[in-house]
Amino acid sequence: MDVDALRDLARRLACEAGTLVREHRPERVVVAATKSSDVDPVTAMDRASEELLRARIAAERPDDAILGEEGDDVPGTSGLTWVLDPIDGTVNYLYGVASYAVSVAVVVGPPDPARWTALAGCVHSVVDDRTWTAARGRGAERDGRAVRVGAPADLATSLVGTGFGYAPERRAAQARVLTRVLPRVRDIRRLGAAAIDLCLVADGTLDLYYERGLNPWDLAAGGLVAAEAGAFVGGLRGAPAGAGMTVAGARPVVDDLVTLLEEADADAAEERFAH
Repeated sequence: MDVDALRDLARRLACEAGTLVREHRPERVVVAATKSSDVDPVTAMDRASEELLRARIAAERPDDAILGEEGDDVPGTSGLTWVLDPIDGTVNYLYGVASYAVSVAVVVGPPDPARWTALAGCVHSVVDDRTWTAARGRGAERDGRAVRVGAPADLATSLVGTGFGYAPERRAAQARVLTRVLPRVRDIRRLGAAAIDLCLVADGTLDLYYERGLNPWDLAAGGLVAAEAGAFVGGLRGAPAGAGMTVAGARPVVDDLVTLLEEADADAAEERFAH
């Protein structure tokens, strides 16, 4: 399987969709629909970006499956699945906050982060035109230059990225975990686009990252970029990265964050902390 060609196609797709998102953003963006809650929006551009990506994949690789955030799954016969996030960071896009991206990855195996093998991916940051790419076994790059995960001295000097869900009970539980993490680290950043967060770990801009509730399309490309840059990308208690928890960063410091999150029951059901 030519992972270099798949990476190059992922880059071309993500950058073309990114150009669409950047050049056709209206002065005032409106919400077209909502998903998991009233504060989890979908815009017309989310749909337009994904339609473009789906059309290009159908034309160039018609036998591949497609798993996208905004549309119906498309079955395939090749064993490969393209995992698409047409705008990662839709709330930022909605408000004009400069952290949102197009994320494109291709995986082999079931469309589940715990069971697939990511082969190639690209995360294209729309506003500042930065592009991270990776192919399995080939390393990771930002704008054509190799990147490598940073190596903070310890947890106390680590800048840590995170994110929050949309359901009120999840946010309350995540706030409780944050009170355990914040006193132990240099500082916290919440940028609002998980794919970019993972890529910032890959290039050493963030030291560590954790978040509960990531969807497959949040994780596919950025997780591969981080892993190919030398980061540990996994969950808690030996689980793989996924909806339960995703943690990324360089060892051995990331192991300390994993321990801290496990002690805080960061992967526990939110209902335990509802009252």
